[in-house]
Amino acid sequence: MHLSLMPMLRRIACGLLLPMALSASALAQEAKKPNLVLIATGGTIAGAGASSANTGAYQAAVVAVDKIMAAVPEIQNLANVKGEQIFQIGSHNVTNERLLQLARRVSELLKSPEVDGIVITHGTDTLEESSYFLNLTVKSSKPVVMLGSMRPGTALSADGPLNLYNAVAVAASKEAVGKGTLVVMNDEIHSARDATKTNATRVDTFKSPYGPLGLVVEGQARFYRAPIRPHTVQSDFDIDKIPALPQVDIAYGYQDMNRAAYDALVASGAKAVIHAGVGAGSVPEYIAGPLNEIRAKGVFVVRATRTGSGVVIRNNSVKDDANDWLVVDDQNPQKARILMALALTKTKDTRELQKIFWKY
Repeated sequence: MHLSLMPMLRRIACGLLLPMALSASALAQEAKKPNLVLIATGGTIAGAGASSANTGAYQAAVVAVDKIMAAVPEIQNLANVKGEQIFQIGSHNVTNERLLQLARRVSELLKSPEVDGIVITHGTDTLEESSYFLNLTVKSSKPVVMLGSMRPGTALSADGPLNLYNAVAVAASKEAVGKGTLVVMNDEIHSARDATKTNATRVDTFKSPYGPLGLVVEGQARFYRAPIRPHTVQSDFDIDKIPALPQVDIAYGYQDMNRAAYDALVASGAKAVIHAGVGAGSVPEYIAGPLNEIRAKGVFVVRATRTGSGVVIRNNSVKDDANDWLVVDDQNPQKARILMALALTKTKDTRELQKIFWKY
């Protein structure tokens, strides 16, 4: 071969090999990204309003998961994300059956070595209940991150896209492993145990009484504390062993309240009633008798507080021991309902049920 041709051949060879090298590098980078499944259930994040000025008047659960993902293509830079539509409903329509279906699907997906984590879009109305249920029943240390939005995607300053991006960033983070189900909203990372919706319209509606676990800053999850109460792999509850949930209902306390709500709930088949009492779960003297009648029928009575936070102390101003009633620890009424339903799948002993409230 003529020597003068050698430099040209080298340039040609380099030109051919460089794209191949880049392609291999790109493939390697792609392989390093975690594999996530985005499960869509509906809610405001899948909603649409008549105009961009509508932040409260809109139709929820009309936008499919593929369009939600397409609106935030940047999530694919964080992880290999595949979408799955399990429901298309507002979260006020989540029933026990749908909750079980969601948890079973999450459990099934996390068993696959090809799935590193789950992200779930969910309506904010009952997001705290679904996330708490997953936190207690899904036996995996892989990240499960739930998010919603307070404004539909058609609204000015819609919060859904950034919440989705942040949720994917958290689920893709190695620091999220082992922290249980997380709720990511408004740049904050909350434990599903603590997070609760505190405002009907504001984007900063989700709060935790002890503060968030961390923040999402420029697509990076930063954790500052970890949940201590048992969850996921430490939990006594396993979604794969729960065929159904017993009926547990909530009755709200107020001045001059009526016993009719309690009687109706028991007549409809309630196995337990959460008394969302005023103050520290107070029981009016004219309601104590009806509650004892309920307990005599085999229906459990659980005292909680309607205030939204705080510990309910056993035997504070109420004779819980004598009445064979239960008290929550710091679980709000809606989370107490979830925990009590799960607890009843394990035991019917009042002392053991009380230990469960103090443990979780």
